[in-house]
Amino acid sequence: MMAKTARVRATIMLAMTALTGVATAAAPPARPWMNKSLSSKQRADLLNARLTLDERISLVHGIAAVPIKGRTVPPGIPLAAGFVPGVARLGIPALYETDASLGVTNPMRFRGADGATALPSGLALAATFNPDLAYAGGKMIGAEARAKGFNVLLAGGVNLTRDPRSGRNFEYLGEDPLLAGTLAGASIRGVQSNHIISTIKHFALNDQETLRHVVNERIEEGAFRESDLLAFEIGIERGQPGSVMCAYNLVGGAQACGNDFLLNRVLKEDWSYPGWVMSDWGAVYATDFAIKGLDQQSGEQIDKQVWFGAPLKAAVQAGTVPAARLRDMTGRILHSMIATGLMDDPLPAQRRPIDYAGNRKVAEEVERQGIVLLRNREGALPLAASAKTILVIGQYADRGMMSGGGSSQVFPPDVTAKQIIELGTGGVTEMAAWRRMVLQGPSPYDSIRARAGGATVSFDDGQYIGAATARAKKADIVIVFASKWMAEGADAPDLTLPNGQDALISAVAAVNPKTIVVLETGGPVVMPWLNQTAGVLEAWYGGAGGGDAVADVLFGRVVPSGRLPMTFPRSAQQLPRMDIAGMSAAPGAHVDADHDEGADVGYRYIAKTGHDPLFPFGFGLSYTQFTYSSLSIQGGRTMSVSFDVANVGDRAGMDVPQAYLTQAGGRKLKRLIGFQKVSLAPGEKKRVTMTVDNRLLANFDTAAHRWSVPAGDYRVAVGASSGDATLEERTTMEAASIQP
Repeated sequence: MMAKTARVRATIMLAMTALTGVATAAAPPARPWMNKSLSSKQRADLLNARLTLDERISLVHGIAAVPIKGRTVPPGIPLAAGFVPGVARLGIPALYETDASLGVTNPMRFRGADGATALPSGLALAATFNPDLAYAGGKMIGAEARAKGFNVLLAGGVNLTRDPRSGRNFEYLGEDPLLAGTLAGASIRGVQSNHIISTIKHFALNDQETLRHVVNERIEEGAFRESDLLAFEIGIERGQPGSVMCAYNLVGGAQACGNDFLLNRVLKEDWSYPGWVMSDWGAVYATDFAIKGLDQQSGEQIDKQVWFGAPLKAAVQAGTVPAARLRDMTGRILHSMIATGLMDDPLPAQRRPIDYAGNRKVAEEVERQGIVLLRNREGALPLAASAKTILVIGQYADRGMMSGGGSSQVFPPDVTAKQIIELGTGGVTEMAAWRRMVLQGPSPYDSIRARAGGATVSFDDGQYIGAATARAKKADIVIVFASKWMAEGADAPDLTLPNGQDALISAVAAVNPKTIVVLETGGPVVMPWLNQTAGVLEAWYGGAGGGDAVADVLFGRVVPSGRLPMTFPRSAQQLPRMDIAGMSAAPGAHVDADHDEGADVGYRYIAKTGHDPLFPFGFGLSYTQFTYSSLSIQGGRTMSVSFDVANVGDRAGMDVPQAYLTQAGGRKLKRLIGFQKVSLAPGEKKRVTMTVDNRLLANFDTAAHRWSVPAGDYRVAVGASSGDATLEERTTMEAASIQP
């Protein structure tokens, strides 16, 4: 009887494994790769050796798990970004993939009312300058992904802002490689702490949406290594993402997903990256992309052919793609499954409850620390308790806060019809189905009313300037919520606020000098009305609880501590190019985007040209005051920067002191080499020490194929932004070289 029971149990366990495609917790002798005492590579090698040719092919391509292109999704697969079947025979789990960096998406709401917690935009996170908060946000969205049945989160957007008009800037982390790479790495670590895989994306130079499938990005290699590639390099080092997602665009004449230089030479050889490269959805054009470094074809039905299916199998059998290359592809996938804990900790059989209220607090804290106070004339903020009448103006301010559009769009768990705004496209476009603006609640109008005490708070949608100004004249304080919706698939033609909002703000501020402007934007905007206003907040896209976070800053419950992760120019004349490459070209036209600015992105370009921006990178005001003193720089083989930060105001607050390299080897330049978020009570002083990554002091020598730190004098400035040099000091560095 006991033997029979054991056989029945074994049969049940084998059946469950076959159904779920996941490994059991135990490591039977027949599966030595489940021995956790071995390294991830050793385990992956043992498992990889057991795969048949057909099983290898099955692991290197997957579907977009939504009913498109006449393709149905297999039963039991959650409708989401993608699905790659596992190998039940060997206990290899299937990959259930979902977008994105800002939370778990529900594309086109195929899963009905299955909402999720939305983080504020990537720019809001970058504005916090807080890696700990980036980790917390990543951990939160990773936990929600796992609870919803996903084990791959297509997160980790780290492309640098080379043009402030680009439609996907809001997803990314600003214009500086140190800031972007550091926060991306922290966020990825947070996601993967849930034993799921995070990507880092989009590799590389994915800096515009215009003609994104055909635009050819051109840049000198040394400058590329010192800017966009450095952001990815830092993000990969700090986050150890299981996968790298390549981009749509071309780089140096080759598609990013079939780019030998990017994928083989830089990523896998120079950086020794052990994970796998997955394509973006619809970015594969040939089977030989496998030879050029691509390991997995994603969203196969969007491509013209399943290149990594039957054609790849035939190529391996014919020897045109070496069998060793296919083994490397599957080995990399298995390595990441093991290294992240995905294989040892399978997804739960049933969806687990999610604490949306608790998760909203994480998102709200990101927004609180990401809001940037840009203007505060004569202490207009925080709002005075003496105000009796407050007028809130803004087309959507009574419904919610704006969020960016496209594949990163998160629907809240409790979304209502009034929070989903259908937008026209002006024609049939690639992303027409994604043209929905989703407003995240609570509305800022409701949040302000809840904190206004005895004041009367009224609302005007601002569509008619005359009506809005008539009401503004009678109010003690006016708060205008001005917005600019940005989305994947389209770039903005200029830096203005759309729909006549600049004229509205000017007219309102002209009749009421106590006008506060709250910006909800996916990047910088020009502000012709700036000097008329009493205060300006950049709130970005606020995510879940964003309305409450903005109201808390307005009323002084929270002291603002956000700093700009990108330069706000005065006009397009301060940008490297007047127009985005191909903006006026015909659809499908092949266009070269020449990056003559090289590594001088954003504030570096401003420093090089001598422009005076509207607001510099790193800028942000507070309700208290900070001072810096006692700067000390240690040179030699490595550099460290130490100084004191003191809160000399009467309120507790957080500061973000920044260190910039301003001179090296007699050459003037501007590079962020360190930053730290510091919390200080009134009267408190702290000593801050930053150890500088030598790559930030170096130039990449393409002839020698290494980073080179020249010997000589180096000057460092410490201040509150890239435009501030409160403290300056010099040191001497020894010559050094660093292998890539």
